[in-house]
Amino acid sequence: MSIKKFNVGNIEIGSDQLFLISGPCVIEDEKIMMSTAEQLKKIEERIGVPIIYKSSFMKDNRSDASYYMGPGIDEGLKILQRIKDEFGFSLLSDIHYPDQVTAAAEVLDVLQIPAYLCMQTTLVVEAAKTGKVINLKHGQFLAPENMIKPAQKIESVGNDKIILTERGFTFGYNDMVVDPRSFYHLQETGYPVVFDVTHSIRKYGIPSADPTGGARQYLEVLARSGVAAGVDGLFVETHPCPSEALCDAASQLDITKLEEFMKPLIEIHNIVTQYR
Repeated sequence: MSIKKFNVGNIEIGSDQLFLISGPCVIEDEKIMMSTAEQLKKIEERIGVPIIYKSSFMKDNRSDASYYMGPGIDEGLKILQRIKDEFGFSLLSDIHYPDQVTAAAEVLDVLQIPAYLCMQTTLVVEAAKTGKVINLKHGQFLAPENMIKPAQKIESVGNDKIILTERGFTFGYNDMVVDPRSFYHLQETGYPVVFDVTHSIRKYGIPSADPTGGARQYLEVLARSGVAAGVDGLFVETHPCPSEALCDAASQLDITKLEEFMKPLIEIHNIVTQYR
């Protein structure tokens, strides 16, 4: 099946070029954000995999109202714009409400619909109307073949620049599981598929700083499985000091480990593309 192709900046999504979406889970101190961007730029140049910088200006789905939710849209977009200006990254962040769409689209190259909200028609359609690339995250409650339904909502307003991102299924209570069949079903839609490996190891409801809040030991095997299944890109949240991160501290990858983490994935991807 041919995959829809379109550009995010100078990255051709859906081509044989593996790409990476990476950055801290949520926007924190500007110094941390800029340092991460600087390190990501160097990694991008060394490994030859283009990177879309991702960080959330707002996380409205935290399991506790007291947890850090980000700086908000105004301050968050200012920081992301500075990252784009200084390092040339295309930008991705998630939106939670229709009234965030216009401002976000002025700065972001990719508007992300969170997994919990993928079936929210008003939000999805309003984002689609901007003509921006839409990263539609697969709701952990939805069969993968049913992701064609929210994709069709985007198509209904003439936008077919859609990325489908797998991030695992709810399995029992407070656990996630990645079903490799999902990659097949998402690819059958004809849209590029990304594997969000760091969110797939999260343990819902456990405090961010608690090491049991994520099963980081599975990152490598899951990422390799996704790349071997032919995904077009990877989503790996990374942080200079994950244990001190203000969100998803137990699942983000230490940025000093990202380059070595990616090397075998690049090799696997290169083999897979020979047989497409």
